[in-house]
Amino acid sequence: MIASILILAVSAVLLAYWFRYSCLLLLRNAGPRADVPAQDDRFNIGMVLERAATEPHLDVLERALERDYHMLSYLLKHAADLELASIENRILMLDYRLMRGWYRVTRFFAPKLSRKAIVEMATALGAVAHQTAQQPEEIA
Repeated sequence: MIASILILAVSAVLLAYWFRYSCLLLLRNAGPRADVPAQDDRFNIGMVLERAATEPHLDVLERALERDYHMLSYLLKHAADLELASIENRILMLDYRLMRGWYRVTRFFAPKLSRKAIVEMATALGAVAHQTAQQPEEIA
């Protein structure tokens, strides 16, 4: 019984480690792709990345990212013919949701961690947004 619980716990830890490592690898490889211009009116991602270090109220940035998240998740669900719902995009969207939860946990007692979470949320959405913006060019 104890061996089964131990195996289950180690497996869960390894799964979490794999997921986190995969997210960081995707974000690192998306580096230049995730840079969304601040003047892009479709998304708030660029504005959030610019203001994340100086904005005193991070809830404003979270709401802006939440709007972008809903728009991108709608695109991923309803643009099946563009094949936007790749495993990488799904992992990045799940990473966004997990970082949003981490932000909400840390926003009151660890402001530096919450700022890092906001930046990672914006970077993940930026990578997905860049891929959705490039997709029609690849089809044509």
